[in-house]
Amino acid sequence: MKTATCQIRSLSPYSQSKFIQSERDDKESAGDFEKRCWRERCHGTVDGQVFIPPMAFKNCIAEAARYLSVKIPGKRNNTYTKHFEAGVLVMNGPVLNLKVDDVEGEWLFVNADGKRGSGTRVMRCYPVIREWKAEVVFFVLDETVTEDVFRYHLENAGSFIGIGRFRPRNNGYYGRFQVESITWSEAGASMSQAA
Repeated sequence: MKTATCQIRSLSPYSQSKFIQSERDDKESAGDFEKRCWRERCHGTVDGQVFIPPMAFKNCIAEAARYLSVKIPGKRNNTYTKHFEAGVLVMNGPVLNLKVDDVEGEWLFVNADGKRGSGTRVMRCYPVIREWKAEVVFFVLDETVTEDVFRYHLENAGSFIGIGRFRPRNNGYYGRFQVESITWSEAGASMSQAA
């Protein structure tokens, strides 16, 4: 098993859309509720720092593998897709150098039910981070995924799959990133420590 410690930097803003758990007060308007609770759409640590969920990166690179469908040399028509889906993990989400309380809000006129073209539209506020960088550690359990194959898929994932709300894979342009460096090494005991 290998670890790929990746330094990434934003190519476009990143926006989160976590489910709001607070309930609307009896006499509170929908607009007032949105103003009061929109920051709950951020993923925050117990001490109030913004973090990116680990599954955002795991799903991002797995989506890239499905999209690219690169064939494995010497394996007929087999692609790397299943090897990324089952054989690559991210155990911890990177914590950004930003407090939830300091995140900028972006007000948008969106479909009330989240489905494009459904009719009713309402104002919603989503957290947006204009510039960001992170260190992401991928655990590569499947030896079919080599360093070069991993790098190719991650670079493409950052370009046209992305992470978060309004990412390219969902017809947007947020959440794109570039790979600044990858340190490829033996995992050793680090995976058990991450759990």
